[in-house]
Amino acid sequence: MTEKLQKTAITPATHTAPPAKFSHGVKKGNILQVAGQVGFGPAVPGQAPTPVGPTLREQTLQTLRNVQSVLEEGGASWEDVVMVRIYLTDTGHFAELNEIYNEFFADLKEAPAARTTVYVGLPAGLLVEIDALAVLG
Repeated sequence: MTEKLQKTAITPATHTAPPAKFSHGVKKGNILQVAGQVGFGPAVPGQAPTPVGPTLREQTLQTLRNVQSVLEEGGASWEDVVMVRIYLTDTGHFAELNEIYNEFFADLKEAPAARTTVYVGLPAGLLVEIDALAVLG
């Protein structure tokens, strides 16, 4: 009989508690799944989370930083990421998103991961959501 791998919830101190029963990230064995992150600024006790700004640039950069903080809390980095999924609310944002994404990852030797981009509805004021799958080791 094989030993069952433990599943560990990942929640960085900079993040607010999720609004439903899920974790910002889950690590099991050498797999780390980062749940969809949005452009909320760091958590402030007693305050509801709010987007860092109204622009796609502001929200995308913060969203990528939020994904990165979950990766780091789980012992991973962008180098460990094998899949990124991006959810946009407006098809007109695709070209700008690519520019921001390329700038953010300019220092990486190779592309951070395979990527999928889809268009969805998000809560009012949110323009982008990003999740990631990392394999450690």
